[in-house]
Amino acid sequence: MSNQDIANQVRQFYDQIGWTMQSDGFYQNARYEDLRPVSAEYIHKCHLRVNRHLLQKGKILLDAGCGPIQYPEYLTYSQGYQYRLCVDLSIVALKEARKRIGGHGLFAVGDVSRMPFRSDVLDGAVTLHTFHHLPLENQVKAYHELYRLLKPGSTGVVVNGWTDPLLMKVSMWLVRLVERVSNKAFAARNSKPVSASSEAARPQKPATGTFIAKLNPRWLQEQIGKKIPYRIFCWRSVNVRWLRALIHQKTAGRLLLKVLYWKEEVFPGIFGRIGQYPLIVITKEDTQ
Repeated sequence: MSNQDIANQVRQFYDQIGWTMQSDGFYQNARYEDLRPVSAEYIHKCHLRVNRHLLQKGKILLDAGCGPIQYPEYLTYSQGYQYRLCVDLSIVALKEARKRIGGHGLFAVGDVSRMPFRSDVLDGAVTLHTFHHLPLENQVKAYHELYRLLKPGSTGVVVNGWTDPLLMKVSMWLVRLVERVSNKAFAARNSKPVSASSEAARPQKPATGTFIAKLNPRWLQEQIGKKIPYRIFCWRSVNVRWLRALIHQKTAGRLLLKVLYWKEEVFPGIFGRIGQYPLIVITKEDTQ
């Protein structure tokens, strides 16, 4: 599949599926997130980690692969900026983003690995779960584009997922065990004809999405480490499959997530490297 074919596939997925609003008020793409009340506080605090690594104010914050800015926490990233520059392949995403931020936004259809802007113009940048939709060679270009556009002394935040991170690998046996037990229990309870209520309770299968190419810390260091200064922190160390399998109200799920969040705060570099979702901070060196 060519790079252009991949871009077309990603655009088509988000225009036709990912950014369609569902009856519960969430976008279809929100099915990739854990929206249960038991996980809400943990998810909320993880989303807000981005703010720590951005300048508190400036003129322009780039949101590369902005989507519809679907979560309330995402809106906080540009509160101290005059404009939020939203770049996305999806027209639907940009239209939805405009509904949320109106005149605060500047909107452009574009490829985040080839952005049509002058160098050294941004006071900050964020990109969440976007670079992994690019082929690996274009991910390298996207990192360099982000660095090129930042003003000296400013920072950009990249959130993506690692491929087979250590924390998930060592705990996946437990996730699979719980899923098997849950599926058997569900089948036993629903051996009779399935009602609408029991169908809603069926354990969820992973959603089918579009092209994704993830990576690992070694790849990142080899590809950009010598040219772009960056640091790895933790955005969130566990994925949605892990959360849905192991975190439940009846098994002290909220308390377990409080403990996990505390550990991520104490050891952000470690959990950023071994967990599922790193928060990668790029700093444009100030030559003055």
